[in-house]
Amino acid sequence: MKTTACPGCGAVLPVFDGPTHPYMESSPACWSTYTEVLAREYSNPALLAGIHRTTVDTYAVQHPGKPSSQSIQSVAVHLMSLCLMLERDAPPAFATEAIRAAVARKGDFVWLKPPASLGPITVVDVAGTSGAAAHEGAVRAWSQSAWEAWAPHHAEVRAWIDRL
Repeated sequence: MKTTACPGCGAVLPVFDGPTHPYMESSPACWSTYTEVLAREYSNPALLAGIHRTTVDTYAVQHPGKPSSQSIQSVAVHLMSLCLMLERDAPPAFATEAIRAAVARKGDFVWLKPPASLGPITVVDVAGTSGAAAHEGAVRAWSQSAWEAWAPHHAEVRAWIDRL
């Protein structure tokens, strides 16, 4: 079986044709894995309410794409959301409201050069779990790993939050 590394997170997955996101660069296999993880969360109300926001944010920051107005805003708001939840203990609903406020401020953000590694944990690790508790634990570890990978930009992200 032929494999390839996802251009976003680096996960090595089988090669196949399929859809990807318009500006979050990923391999079709990685995007498919992500949609499977989302389906698991949408089918479990506890996961949807508790960890879904973190899943979306983490996937987005591990798949920053190339500089464009959409990708600049995407990386900015998803990093802000992770910062709020991981560093400031904000609940997911608060992080979602912060994203809405940030999106209204188009042009306030700049391209953050992605780190060489976006973290050792990927959506593939989450997809490989069984049961809600294991899924949630894997998402938490994944999000912390991805947030730590963006450490060179933490001061900028915190400043964006403080300006909201």
